[in-house]
Amino acid sequence: EVQLVESGGGLVQAGGSLRLSCAASGFTFDDYAFGWFRQVPGKAREGVAYISNRDGNTDYADSVKGRFTISSDNAKNTVYLQMNSLKPEDTAVYYCGASHRSYSLTLVRLSVRRYDNWGQGTRVTVSS
Repeated sequence: EVQLVESGGGLVQAGGSLRLSCAASGFTFDDYAFGWFRQVPGKAREGVAYISNRDGNTDYADSVKGRFTISSDNAKNTVYLQMNSLKPEDTAVYYCGASHRSYSLTLVRLSVRRYDNWGQGTRVTVSS
């Protein structure tokens, strides 16, 4: 059974930091690419960050570039999203997605429809 479990969300003040985790199981972790996405009520899910375990490439949405860092620990089968300098507009439910393919274009890397499996999400609230 493919399973992704996000954790690490919470309430933080603007300017603060959080580290999200995505624990993966039920598939070959090293063969997959992973993305972090976020969603607020009434809006579509949007891509935030990408990492491929095949080639190590990473990518980010312009809105988080320089503030967020995605990483992968193959020994722990876990993907992380380090979020620094958080802003109120970062408030959302954050989801981890897994794709059995890796991609080259930023637009594709951060596209929801390219991902096969999703976690349940973890809520991040940034107060002003």
